[in-house]
Amino acid sequence: MPPVLRLDDVSLAFGARALLEHATLLVEPGERVCIVGRNGEGKSSLLKLAAATLAPDGGSVWTRPGTRLAVLEQDITTVADAPVRDIVAAGLSAQDAAQDHWQQPVQIDKVLTRLNLDGQARFAALSGGWRRRALLARALVSDPDLLLLDEPTNHLDIDTIEWLEKQLLDYRGALLFVSHDRAFVNRIATRIVDLDRGRLSSWPGNYDDYAQKKQAQLANEAKENALFDKRLAQEEVWIRKGVEARRTRNEGRVRALQAMRSERRARRERTGQAQMAVQEAAESSQLVFEAENVSVVLGERTVIREFNCRILRGERIGIVGPNGAGKSTLIRLLLGEIEPASGRVRRGGRLEVAYYDQQRAQLNLDAPVAENINARSDFVRINGENRHISSYLRDFLFRPDQLRTPARALSGGERNRLLLARLFAQPANLLVLDEPTNDLDIDTLELLEELVAEFQGTLLLVSHDRAFLDDVVSSLLVLEGDGSVQDFVGGYSDWARWRDARDAAKRGASVAAVPRPQQKPPAATITPDAVSKPRRKLSYKEQRELASLPAKLEELEQEKADLALETGDANFYSRPHTEVAEKLARLAALDDEIDTALARWMELEDA
Repeated sequence: MPPVLRLDDVSLAFGARALLEHATLLVEPGERVCIVGRNGEGKSSLLKLAAATLAPDGGSVWTRPGTRLAVLEQDITTVADAPVRDIVAAGLSAQDAAQDHWQQPVQIDKVLTRLNLDGQARFAALSGGWRRRALLARALVSDPDLLLLDEPTNHLDIDTIEWLEKQLLDYRGALLFVSHDRAFVNRIATRIVDLDRGRLSSWPGNYDDYAQKKQAQLANEAKENALFDKRLAQEEVWIRKGVEARRTRNEGRVRALQAMRSERRARRERTGQAQMAVQEAAESSQLVFEAENVSVVLGERTVIREFNCRILRGERIGIVGPNGAGKSTLIRLLLGEIEPASGRVRRGGRLEVAYYDQQRAQLNLDAPVAENINARSDFVRINGENRHISSYLRDFLFRPDQLRTPARALSGGERNRLLLARLFAQPANLLVLDEPTNDLDIDTLELLEELVAEFQGTLLLVSHDRAFLDDVVSSLLVLEGDGSVQDFVGGYSDWARWRDARDAAKRGASVAAVPRPQQKPPAATITPDAVSKPRRKLSYKEQRELASLPAKLEELEQEKADLALETGDANFYSRPHTEVAEKLARLAALDDEIDTALARWMELEDA
């Protein structure tokens, strides 16, 4: 079967900057291809080329005749208000309306049911996550052969991201998407396409595979460039000698030098990487925060109910929960920006706070970039030494000509970097980051992650980036939307495993049968009866089931590993479409089977 999308020798430039230079790309039926690259490299422009909303300067963009193409809107604010059913129906093209008029209501009802949407609800009345769900329904209603997504997880909470992952794993068309969410890319992508200095390169497998191989490639490239530059420098010394270079028998060497000069001029260097560092203040007191029976009421809603915790110096706390559950409210409560309706919050002494606000309210958008760092001077004091603001901001990838530009003119990613520059210009022993990863490219995100991981003070982190949470926090405060706040030891993946096992157990057993890694189950789930209830004796059938589960889990894990290896092969997508679809469906189903078997094992072990 021919590909659904092909780019042949495509070039695209905006002004003097070339985004694509003779780029080639094939997307096969059933593939899920993620485009990665640094901010400004042209990833969104590549999606626009695929959607035919942007024309290339050279080369051609071809889609297979009859291909149904759909785009998931990135900006939900541009969609006019209407009933959800009408929003979804708008995803059917005029051709669909003419050819399948009698099937339209069935198609619409099917996708509304699949995504659990109320067709009569007004789009404007929905939360951001539910609006995203309605727009996905609009994209899927035509059963597209190719779906284009640009940063689909931006500003979504983790629950919605995990829901989106399940929908995309069930989708059987081809998927071309841009994302900086590494966990999302690892779960969804079957191939990575890297956009680097105008060139596209393909890397079978997930993001982790790509990152390891890309790092080795860049190291090899740097080594080759250094050797080339050394030879060029030697030849430049030779040519300046003059007399020997003009001898006829050396004309070939002169021409070779001219060719080397041309090659060096044509080389495109990678965009510099941000150089960030936290200025650490003197230690705070041992106790940073203590909350006792604290409740917060906003309007008629109790956002936080009878919250208790102690946070000590050096602890690294992640705060997670659905949008609207109260994560930012919890931070403001701890910092003293709002007062509790009941209970009390104690704050330790000698706290020096660096606070990253997800709404970027700390930026003066009408002031120049430089004045957002220091409005009173051209210098900023970093680690006890004065640095010129131009030099400091260069570490955050700002050009000198941007220093007098109003912050309002910056892109989302640039505003994020400016806020980080402002944040790290002050000493701190308490780092508070509220959704710091939105709009950052993966390279900058990983640098921020490394910096936060090395910070010696206390950390409070709100994030929907599961990989970021796993790498930098040691415990979680989990808000599930009902006002309760659970304290959990471990990273997000630990919590997700425990939550999934708990939910699986709820379907067939008591929650008390599910052990909590490294910590007792939340107090809210323990009753006196559950605590004092003796362990029952397993039936003969249950004993045999328990004995067989380790081997079953090992078998499922091996099948998953074998399938992952098979689907990651470069020639996998050249197979018949039905075979590709069956293999990918089986790979997606294995995760659920493994989770179910694990939950059952834990249930029987603790019975």
